[in-house]
Amino acid sequence: MSDTTASTAPTLPARGRGLRVALRAVQVLLALFFALASALPKLIGHSSAADTFAEMGWGDVGMYAIGVLELAGAVALVVPVLQSVAATALSALMVGAFVVQLTYFDGANAVTPLVLMVPLLVIARLRRGHNQELRRQVRDRIGVADRA
Repeated sequence: MSDTTASTAPTLPARGRGLRVALRAVQVLLALFFALASALPKLIGHSSAADTFAEMGWGDVGMYAIGVLELAGAVALVVPVLQSVAATALSALMVGAFVVQLTYFDGANAVTPLVLMVPLLVIARLRRGHNQELRRQVRDRIGVADRA
């Protein structure tokens, strides 16, 4: 009997696997940042967030809305089929944050959203292959809903 068995799993060179692991680590770190450091203060109404949104005139509704968007993006950033879309959406949110920093706060901390956009855009680009799977799942859902 032969002891050779063919694996059906695709094999990647060690470097490719290392890059995938590094990219996943960046995704997890960004997800933790958006969930804990950015969304959480808004969702619990911490004075640091509440004062900022009050100063802009956006109030609690704006603060909670942005917090929910950030938390949803953080969660979706670690869901394989959603990660590219989440990174794109969070990048768009960072464009808004950049504009807010420039217009309301005279550019104070305006570089932070730009710095966050760099890895988000890399993730969106490198994980874009998952978008086809997402489209397929959405089409399947719509097809099921039409038949029901």
